[in-house]
Amino acid sequence: MSNDDVYASGLLNRALDPATQPPEIQAFLRAELDLLRDILKEGMRVLDLGCGTGRHLVLVRDRLRLGVGVDYERSYIAEAARRAGAGHLHFITGDATAIPIVAAFDFAMCLTNTWGTMADKAGVLREMRRLAPQPHTRLLSVFSEDSVASRKEWYRRLGHAVVEQTTEYLLTDGGLRSEHFSDARLRSLVGDCTIRPVADIARVVTF
Repeated sequence: MSNDDVYASGLLNRALDPATQPPEIQAFLRAELDLLRDILKEGMRVLDLGCGTGRHLVLVRDRLRLGVGVDYERSYIAEAARRAGAGHLHFITGDATAIPIVAAFDFAMCLTNTWGTMADKAGVLREMRRLAPQPHTRLLSVFSEDSVASRKEWYRRLGHAVVEQTTEYLLTDGGLRSEHFSDARLRSLVGDCTIRPVADIARVVTF
């Protein structure tokens, strides 16, 4: 199975259940949401790549002028649209490397290590730069090397035992391939950026 197959099987919904999450993962997810509340300002137009069921945009909807989420999994987009209801949040099924939008946004984000599961990382960065053209208006959150132990336990609870571990990724027996990043690797992939630690096991990258 590929990451696409694993994702389509509903793993995201199980992973977001706090009962499956080790304390370190819970701390990271809380810190990520707190960060969004601090960064996103009133009246922003925000793009969320790999939005899943829309939880990040729904969380900050009251301060946004426009929120658009993009994900390739139709069932997640349908759930996101149901959660959002009518209004200024919109969710579309699409490829994060070829987004069918030409308008510019104030901010673009790809969160919760979603970028670390994507095959064409450069293509995603290119789209983020195209759609949020101002410097330092683009945000990634990714797992660091210190996340390995807590992720192995998290994936085990999800029925995905880790069968391969390298300096760059974990691979499970269910086909999930999830990457982690050193600061040096992030700079080599992203280029000029600002990197900050989050909750001991992750990094946020602004570029």
